[in-house]
Amino acid sequence: MKKFRMLIVISLLILSGCTKGNDTQTDTLQQIKNKNEIIIATEGTWQPWSYHNEDNELVGYDVELGQLIAEKLGVKATFVEAEWDSLFAGLDSKRYDIVINGVEITDERLEKYDFSNPYAFIKTAIIVKSDNDEIHSYDDLSGKQTANTLASTYATLAEHYGATTTGVDDLSQTIELVLQNRVDATLNAEVTYYDYMKVHPEASLKIAALTDESSLVSIPMRKGQESTALNQEINKIIDEMIQSGELSQLSIKYFGTDLVSE
Repeated sequence: MKKFRMLIVISLLILSGCTKGNDTQTDTLQQIKNKNEIIIATEGTWQPWSYHNEDNELVGYDVELGQLIAEKLGVKATFVEAEWDSLFAGLDSKRYDIVINGVEITDERLEKYDFSNPYAFIKTAIIVKSDNDEIHSYDDLSGKQTANTLASTYATLAEHYGATTTGVDDLSQTIELVLQNRVDATLNAEVTYYDYMKVHPEASLKIAALTDESSLVSIPMRKGQESTALNQEINKIIDEMIQSGELSQLSIKYFGTDLVSE
């Protein structure tokens, strides 16, 4: 985690010194303002981050954050829903301007993308059936079968501890595989588990273990000078929302707790 923090500090220091000389043809912020629209990629299936309510409207913590960022930039927010594996590919090919989807900062992602300041801190939970007595820690994942979106932080973490991961499309599928005893566990944000249990109190699930430290949730964008101005504006907006308490209120609205303070 200290390594993550050092990399973040270095990245932000580099960004702060690169505001001059941006080519307007590759300046993402200028392009957003020219078209009066910021295109935001999200899954739309991960409650309460981004999901559809009873009226089939796209809502969630990440959705409202994206809307507020667009509003403060003075442009329209357009959300494009895609499966996890497509989010970064779409960012790379410039189909999207940014991704807001509960993305955690990792060393590998820092090498390829620039990130905003963190807007949430979360712990990762191992979720198992209530009668599972074999998994009590992350070390117990060795030799076990888990279900998660392939290439996600959760799948990578499970594999790091020796688990074999079955790829799925969304949270509902991962939970179903656990409940059907087709896999031993799934990894996800602790708050996502609590939100699921609030909607499905009858579900025979429990948290077997949590990570010791929190992960940093941030907004990835294309790496390099083209994103410098955009990143600085988004950081300014996030910082202002933290200082005003607006982001904490948004977190409490969707998670029932304040994820903004570590």
